[in-house]
Amino acid sequence: MTRTTEALVAHDDVDPEIRRFVVALNHGYGQFSDFAALPLPERRAAAEIVRAPWRAGGPVMAKTVTAELAGCRARFHYPQRSDALQPALLYIHGGGWTMFSIDTHDRLMREYAARAGVVVVGIDYSLSPEVRYPVALDEIVKVYRALRDEAGDFGLAPAAIAIGGDSAGGNLAVAASLRLRDAGERPPAAMLLNYGAFDPAPTASYARYDGPAYMLTVAEMDGFWRDYAGDPATLDDPLVAPLRADLTGLPPSFLAVPECDILADANRVMAERLGAAGVPVELRLYAGATHSFLEAVSVSSLADAAFDEAARWLAATLRRAPA
Repeated sequence: MTRTTEALVAHDDVDPEIRRFVVALNHGYGQFSDFAALPLPERRAAAEIVRAPWRAGGPVMAKTVTAELAGCRARFHYPQRSDALQPALLYIHGGGWTMFSIDTHDRLMREYAARAGVVVVGIDYSLSPEVRYPVALDEIVKVYRALRDEAGDFGLAPAAIAIGGDSAGGNLAVAASLRLRDAGERPPAAMLLNYGAFDPAPTASYARYDGPAYMLTVAEMDGFWRDYAGDPATLDDPLVAPLRADLTGLPPSFLAVPECDILADANRVMAERLGAAGVPVELRLYAGATHSFLEAVSVSSLADAAFDEAARWLAATLRRAPA
């Protein structure tokens, strides 16, 4: 994350507004001396500071509540007041299983809430490497069950709860849906997956989009997988690498895939395998976008359009959810 502005602007395949976002973030991280060598708690604190301007502004909610849910810190964003039970999205933040929070992703969640007209619930799950797989996954499954089983207490429609996330959060969203399916429970009503980390195997997009011009490097991603899985053999577990799972019976899925991302190929393959498993799936490829591009919505028309597309799909899918 400590990349030079000169290196970044030397590349021109990234959308200019997204480039502005990438340069600004890397400049922010560059204010911290040798960011990569900082102890992890300090890196996490620095990331909260650097990303603060990008979570500011955006839609105003009718009500926001931060509370504990199934042992995790949770935040409920209600876009409108209603006496009727409302559809919802459980959103899982990214950050390589090691970073970020419901604070770094607050605007992203509010954008979905306002545009789709759904309650968005974010959680702070336990981070790696202090804990490793399956702790975070276990927590997310418990949170989803609590939302479903106590839906009326939160003003939610229990059959219209989607799950989603970005990067590592997309991974955890698919894994939680698999865990629920395998337990004989109905999976969430939909999956909203943004540039998910679905498999650690390198692909052509690893080679094409690695380097200082893009938001996520191969070395970073490899480190994230190690921190989350611990034992390398764990990477073969389909709940760790869900691209290797049997995807039959999963809910309708929307994948937002930035073209300029090392994870782009794995996301394309995930969409193909979901479709082959009989899952209704929509993939949107965003030319010129990088990993994390949705966080640039305050300056990017591309991110704005991506939010609108996903929100329309989410609202329509949840309206069709069977009771």
